Amino acid sequence: MDSRAKRVARIAGLFTACGFVLYGALRGEVSVVLNKAVNLCFECIGLG
Repeated sequence: MDSRAKRVARIAGLFTACGFVLYGALRGEVSVVLNKAVNLCFECIGLG
């Protein structure tokens, strides 16, 4: 792969990832992910 193709692939991947993040945020998944992260942190430090 030449450098131009790699650059295009990286940019396409970046836009795809941003699109999926936006899609999840619009579906209301932010609160679900935050809740799971808090629960995991409490379990790791022994409070849960």
